[in-house]
Amino acid sequence: MARPTVPMGRLHGFTLVELMVALMVMALLSLMSWRGLDAMGRAQAQTQARADAVLSLQSGLAQWGADLDAMDTDLSNPVSAASAVAVTASTLPSAMDWNGLSLRITRHSNGTLGPSLRVVAWTLGDNAGRKTWLRWQSPELRTRTALQQAWLQAAAWAQSPTAASRAAQVSVMPLDDWQLFYYRGDAWTNPGSSSDAAAATPDGVRLVLSLPDGGPLAGKLTRDWIRPTSVGAKT
Repeated sequence: MARPTVPMGRLHGFTLVELMVALMVMALLSLMSWRGLDAMGRAQAQTQARADAVLSLQSGLAQWGADLDAMDTDLSNPVSAASAVAVTASTLPSAMDWNGLSLRITRHSNGTLGPSLRVVAWTLGDNAGRKTWLRWQSPELRTRTALQQAWLQAAAWAQSPTAASRAAQVSVMPLDDWQLFYYRGDAWTNPGSSSDAAAATPDGVRLVLSLPDGGPLAGKLTRDWIRPTSVGAKT
């Protein structure tokens, strides 16, 4: 039996123009998909960077508050029975000192061998060529001599850190600038003023952080701390 014949005009496939049009459409769809994925990736990276910055800020402020809460305001007592050093109470470090560059704090610590003291310091320093809020911490201290040495080491670290002192520091977060104010006499004042310098411990400390522009977090942030034992402490 003879096979049916098919007209020659119905046997051809796609033309070159049709194929090129199809390839262009596929390329356009691929480009649109790539841009969508790229935008999603950048948005996710920005969200993660912001979350990391918020976590660093929260951790830093929590540690800042913990250092101030644990501040030792009575350094006239011997640190331990092993501190029988010929040193008068007037030569002991202060509970807190701001020299315009760093804030040093003498605080209580529950160490591995029981209660002790530590000296901690906060400053705005350099970390890999970038301004960074830094925290330094001494080992556990149980003698007056060790306490005095740590107090001096904290000041030296903020002024000109060495490789050894950098090993005891922690980078908190990038900063453009920071300011401190003391609360005394129902007012916030400069901690370097003569009236403030004469008093041992202020009733409050105001921290003002200037966050860098262009980063995950920007602008100014203010954090107030009020001494728990302050009479009539204000919120």
